[in-house]
Amino acid sequence: MTTPLTIQQAAAVTGLTVHTLRYYERIGLLDPVTRQDNTHRLYREEDILWIQFLLKLRTTGLPIRDMLRYAELRRLGNTPDSLSARKDLLQQHTHTVEKTLAELQSNLKVLHQKIIMYDALEAALPANVVTQPSFSEDVSNEHNKQNISQYSEPHTKAPTGR
Repeated sequence: MTTPLTIQQAAAVTGLTVHTLRYYERIGLLDPVTRQDNTHRLYREEDILWIQFLLKLRTTGLPIRDMLRYAELRRLGNTPDSLSARKDLLQQHTHTVEKTLAELQSNLKVLHQKIIMYDALEAALPANVVTQPSFSEDVSNEHNKQNISQYSEPHTKAPTGR
């Protein structure tokens, strides 16, 4: 991209609204955008690449305050302190994203197990028969059993009074 883009074109390329682009500039996520003589904004390729990176950060859940901090550090240039601080921020965020992904993978595994369980239950039913669901069917997979057992009290025999 060698030709600068208008704000409408930048919005179309990035998937953001014109309002959001103006907001990002106003709060300091974007550096002031070059303007034509008629004050219309012109987005350069560097601006679009920066916006696309901000969208990656936003999509992965980085709070705006941290995005603003990153933008401030970026404006300081490639000083040792700025580079180190940006790297640390990204490393911390990467750890958070990896933790979230692991939790989602675990949840997805439970969903797949549940689907397999329902496939088996459906296959075992004779045609045109309706049965009432039981609680044990809903907790029949190992993940649910483990989760329930950690909250259950151990079974003990009641005193007989002898």
